[in-house]
Amino acid sequence: MAEHELDARRLLCPMPVIRVQERIAKLESGDMLRVYCTDPGALLDIPAWCRVHGHRVLESGEHAGEVTLLIAVSGPAEDTH
Repeated sequence: MAEHELDARRLLCPMPVIRVQERIAKLESGDMLRVYCTDPGALLDIPAWCRVHGHRVLESGEHAGEVTLLIAVSGPAEDTH
């Protein structure tokens, strides 16, 4: 299990979600991904994408115009589909 970071600042919808999808595809089950965004829509879009794909958002918030999310990556064996 490792923690990774993704800087998606200054990207507009749908790019933060696409970057999360690309990065999670390279991670292992149990890894954590901390995402930094400036698109306020990411607070809704990324958790929705995570629910569909079986990943969990452990933390989310917005401070000073920056959105931060912490995602727990689930592997295919843990997928809800």
